[in-house]
Amino acid sequence: MSEVTRILTAIEQGNAQAADELLPLVYEELRLLAAQKMSHERPGQTLQATALVHEAYIRLVGSDARDWSGRTHFFAAAAEAMRRILIENARRKQRCKHGANHHRVDLDDSEIALEGPSTDLIALDEALSKLAEEDRVVADLVKLRYFAGLTLEQSAAVLGVSRRTADRYWAYARAWLYQEITSAEKPHSK
Repeated sequence: MSEVTRILTAIEQGNAQAADELLPLVYEELRLLAAQKMSHERPGQTLQATALVHEAYIRLVGSDARDWSGRTHFFAAAAEAMRRILIENARRKQRCKHGANHHRVDLDDSEIALEGPSTDLIALDEALSKLAEEDRVVADLVKLRYFAGLTLEQSAAVLGVSRRTADRYWAYARAWLYQEITSAEKPHSK
C-alpha cells in the first residue's frame, strides 16, 4: 500500500491529522495537473494554478464524500474538483459580461481535448452533462481522460471496465461530443 493510499484510508476513517500529511505528498502532482488544466484556459486568467490546487484540495478533504479507493481515484476526484472550479469561474466571468457568444470547437481525431485558448469549457461541460444523462460511465471516462489526464488503462481501472470496453466508450464519446458541440453551434433555421 502506497503512502498516499494509507493516508487516504486514514482520512476516510476520520483521522483529521491525516489530511495535513496528505498535501505535502500530493501537492506537486496536483500543481502539475492544475497547470495542465490552466494551459487550456484563455489568456488573462485571474485564477492561478496554485489557487486552483488549494481550492480543489479544500473541496476534496473538506467534503463528506471521501471514499477514495486509492491514489488514482483521488487524483481523478481532484481533476473533477478542478473542472468544477474552472467551470464556475468561466460561468462567473460570462455572467459578468452579460452573456458571451459560443465559439466553434472542433475535436481532433485523437483527443477529446479542445485545443489551446479557444477552448469553450462551458460548451464542453454542457455537452458532458447531456452525455452523463444518456450514459454516466461514458461521461466519467471523458472526465478521467480530459480532466485527470489518465490513460485509457488507468481510466478503465477506475471505472471497473475492461480496456476494450474503455476503447469503445472513448470512440463513442468523441463522436457523440463532436456531434453535440457542433450541432449546438449551428443556428436553428425554420
